[in-house]
Amino acid sequence: MTPDREKKLADIIDRDEIWQTLLRYSRGIDRFDRDLVRSCYWDDAVDDHHLFGGTPDQFLDLAIGYHKNAQTITHHALSNHYCELDGDHAHAETYYLFIGVNVELPHLMSIGRYVDHFQRRNGQWKIYSRVCVIERNYALHDHPDMSIAEGDPVFGPVRQADRTPGDISYQRPLSPRLWGVARTDSSE
Repeated sequence: MTPDREKKLADIIDRDEIWQTLLRYSRGIDRFDRDLVRSCYWDDAVDDHHLFGGTPDQFLDLAIGYHKNAQTITHHALSNHYCELDGDHAHAETYYLFIGVNVELPHLMSIGRYVDHFQRRNGQWKIYSRVCVIERNYALHDHPDMSIAEGDPVFGPVRQADRTPGDISYQRPLSPRLWGVARTDSSE
């Protein structure tokens, strides 16, 4: 095998390991499997999840608690995935579709992207920093009409995508916000 083909094969393996990490995250968050989700993050990781910024453990306390108490079904689906490899670092952008069947109407559908900086340590890829970019939230009722969920107390206003190379997905290094607690306002 030529060195060029060996490099391509190594890149395919790295991208697959990163993709598998993202799939573990989705499965774990929907199954309330804290250990599975936690296995996707380094201990010193930061997750900037819209109105929250903090450690993986702080995020999981908030997210799993919210999903358990407010929703009877959660569905995190992943689709388009772009991944740049740079040695032991990778920058990924992964589109998501989230549907939450709420205990009380309206239900929620959210679309956006996970913008991640992965690091490989001791041969293992995990999230080092994440910015969750919520681009649109919809209130879903038990009929076909959909309306935008304005002022949702958990998800709040959406972060507008920048349809140019100024978008956060181009930021190197990725700089998530870190607050350590859930935010009550979205002015920052």
